Amino acid sequence: MPKSIFLTNRLRIGIVVVASLLGGGLPVQQARSQAQPPNVVVVMTDDQGYPEVSVHGNPVVQTPNLDALHSQSLRLTDFHVAPMCAPTRGQLLTGMDAARNGAINVSSGRALLRPELPTMGNLFAEAGYATGVFGKWHLGANYPFRPEDRGFQKTVWFPSSHIGSVPDYWGNDYFDDTYVSDGKPKTFQGYCTDVFFDEALRFMKESAAADKPFLAYIATNTPHGPLRAKQQDQDVLTARLESPQFDKLKPDFKKRLAQYLGMVRNIDTNMGRLVEFLDREGLRDNTILVFLTDNGSTHGPRYFNAGMRGQKTQLWEGGHRVPCFVSWPKGGLDQGKNIDGLTQVQDLLPTLLELCQLEKPTSAHFSGMSLAPALRGESPVPADRTLIINYSRMPNFVNYPTPYSQSIMTRDQAAVLWKRWRLLEDRELYNLETDPEQQDNVFDQHPQVVQKMRGELYDWWSEVGPTANQPQRVVVGSDQENPSRLTACEWLDVFVDQQGQVRKGVEKSGYWLLDVHQPGTYEFELRRWPREIDRPLQSGLPDGSGKALPISKARFFLSNYHHLNVGQKRPYGFEGLTKQVRPEDTSVTFTVPLEKGPIALHTWFQGEDTMLSAYYVYVTRK
Repeated sequence: MPKSIFLTNRLRIGIVVVASLLGGGLPVQQARSQAQPPNVVVVMTDDQGYPEVSVHGNPVVQTPNLDALHSQSLRLTDFHVAPMCAPTRGQLLTGMDAARNGAINVSSGRALLRPELPTMGNLFAEAGYATGVFGKWHLGANYPFRPEDRGFQKTVWFPSSHIGSVPDYWGNDYFDDTYVSDGKPKTFQGYCTDVFFDEALRFMKESAAADKPFLAYIATNTPHGPLRAKQQDQDVLTARLESPQFDKLKPDFKKRLAQYLGMVRNIDTNMGRLVEFLDREGLRDNTILVFLTDNGSTHGPRYFNAGMRGQKTQLWEGGHRVPCFVSWPKGGLDQGKNIDGLTQVQDLLPTLLELCQLEKPTSAHFSGMSLAPALRGESPVPADRTLIINYSRMPNFVNYPTPYSQSIMTRDQAAVLWKRWRLLEDRELYNLETDPEQQDNVFDQHPQVVQKMRGELYDWWSEVGPTANQPQRVVVGSDQENPSRLTACEWLDVFVDQQGQVRKGVEKSGYWLLDVHQPGTYEFELRRWPREIDRPLQSGLPDGSGKALPISKARFFLSNYHHLNVGQKRPYGFEGLTKQVRPEDTSVTFTVPLEKGPIALHTWFQGEDTMLSAYYVYVTRK
């Protein structure tokens, strides 16, 4: 399958060139250029909602480059994503609903794409494209979930939800950070968003020089918190917010908004750099450029929400309706035109495959539809289309694993979208035609509409429900990743994903679901602090920001290792293994022989009135 797709593209080029030579048609260079598969650049920003583009009416920030792209693009006016980061990213890359692809949450062991699913990276790489990802990944930090495991050949990325997350390199703060570059940590100079665009432009230039079409996926971490803008951008927004029209905003919120929108301003600057680069390199005409954001605004309801209700993590329109601009000058697509009708992020992968004339492999089962006919003006988006948005909630109240965690996806947490109707959590119904700000719940007034939309939801859930909450396992002991660094981000159904939580020493406990790749002797090194800072388990940080913990012992337990079959004699260690912790210990290591197969890893650090699991565990097959 991979070779056939690649050869199809090359054969198409050859046929056009030969036909030109024999038939006296287009010049050879022009024929070759016209037959060259289009490049693809997908830019997705983080927590920038529909309101944070000045052409959408934003009264504070100016985004001239995004506005220009808007004027040159087809705009999907009713375009929807998930209300949270990782589910949207998984849907973009697989064309499948989160409930089908496994990435249903942003953490808690539920942001991992099913390993067997082909991604956008796989499909384009197999078709002969150079593929690269630059920025936020958020679909797994370990094998087989990393971008380099999922079809991306050039990678400059950071894991999890934000810079400063638990799996991220310790101490990254947006400036001069250390990211994963082609599988290894590398320190880059400059501001995060600038670095990701710099690396993407370098990749595009090198790919074009090698005469290879490219797929570049640029996923900024901005304007996600922590809110850290470049000073020049922050200053511009601070000055703007001094205008009397913003006097009603509280001073503390103005400071936050200047940081948040300062990051948006920097994104806009980089979008201008991107388009200028494509023009300068002669790539713009034959490049499909897509711009979208990953969920609703985090600040919109407090200053400007473009006539919508809701924000990130919410099912109201402001939580999941976002901008999506598609531009391809040479592709015969109209410029400056709206495409109406319900569309979703799951549509983009099948759309890009059709626009690039790549065959859909039999292994890909898309939840979305190709919008290529609508983009070409051949047919509209189906007017009777129904979309379903569902994702699992954050288990913030959970301090230990429970089968009733909020991170379990349920049927009745969904939003159903049909025409201008919105059915939320199977208990609220809104008609955007007459109530765009979703203030009037008309659930009891339209039983037939509810019945139709509920039927769509129940049919959908009957398909996805049996596997929607099936967790994915991190593989340890493989040649692709040895050692593996596990972090609390993958504790199943327990939320610890911020370095600030590690600093505070939050007393939460969780376990990892693992798959032992091959039999052997394995070392499990338990840590509170990651290796790059190598602090004692009991100690805080030298700057006083980390809480000291009275840890006196470490405990270790593996299911399928310490468990007994009925009738077996209880061996030493059946209840797990325990070691004492000395004040100078930076880690505690347990060494065990393991067979191939699934296990669950449990760890604990204990002391007087203290109980928590190891935030970091390094697993090495010896």
